[in-house]
Amino acid sequence: MKNLLFIGDVVGKQGSEFLISRLRKTKKQYSVDVTIVNGENSAIGNGINKVSSEQIFSAGADVITGGNHSFHRFNAYDIYSNPYILRPANYPEGVIGSGVCSIDYGAFSVAVINLMGNAFMDPIDNPFSVVDNIIPNLSTPNIFVDFHAEATSEKKAMGFYLDGKVTGVFGTHTHVQTADETILKNGTAYITDVGMTGVEYSCLGVDMQEVIEKCRFRMPAKFSEAQGDCFMCGAVVEFDEKIGKSYKIQRIIIR
Repeated sequence: MKNLLFIGDVVGKQGSEFLISRLRKTKKQYSVDVTIVNGENSAIGNGINKVSSEQIFSAGADVITGGNHSFHRFNAYDIYSNPYILRPANYPEGVIGSGVCSIDYGAFSVAVINLMGNAFMDPIDNPFSVVDNIIPNLSTPNIFVDFHAEATSEKKAMGFYLDGKVTGVFGTHTHVQTADETILKNGTAYITDVGMTGVEYSCLGVDMQEVIEKCRFRMPAKFSEAQGDCFMCGAVVEFDEKIGKSYKIQRIIIR
C-alpha cells in the first residue's frame, strides 16, 4: 500500500511560503509516497511562473497541476517544458504543455491527469471525452485526476464517471474544502474540493474587504493577496499500487 497527498490551490506569496514551511513535515507525518500540488494561483498576483513553480517543487511536490489561471503569466510559458508541470489536458490540440504525466518510482508508477470543467468556466474541449482518450494509453493502474471545475454537480459527475477507471479524483478551483471525501463503489477515492493553501482569514486568499466591496457595490475592483495566518488544505489517499484501487481517503487541514 502507498500514500498519495494532494494539496489544494496554493495562493500567492503567503501560500507558497506556508507550503515550504509545512509540506515536508506533513509528508513525513502521513508517510507520503507521492505528492501532487495545484499551483495555478501560486505566483504573486495570480497564475503560476518560474519562481512559484520552483518554490512548490522545493517544498516537496512531485507534480504541479493547473487550471483556468495556468496561462495568466504570458512571460512564464516556458515552465511547461517541465513534464511535471501540467495544464488542463482538455485545452485544444496545439496548446503548449501537457495535461498528463507519469512518474516512475521504481517499484511502482503513477499517472496524473489534469482536467478543467466546462460549467461556468472558459469553454474548452469536453473533459469527459478527453479523459476517455487518455486512460487507455497509460501504462500504470495508479491514475490520479485533478478536476479543476466550478460546479459541484460536474465534479460529482466526473467522480462517478471515473469510478473504477482511476485511483482518485480530486476537485480543485473553488478553494473551499468539502466534507464529502469517500471511496466510491469501484475503488476510486473522491472529494469535490480539497480546498486551498494560503491565508485562512480571507475570501479564497484575497483581501476580504476588497471582495466585500466588489460584491456590495458591483463596481470594478483590483484584488490583492490577503495577509495573515495561513492554512494548508488537502487529502491523503491510501491505495494499492499493484491494482490502482483506493482504500482510504482523509481530509487534512494544517494550520
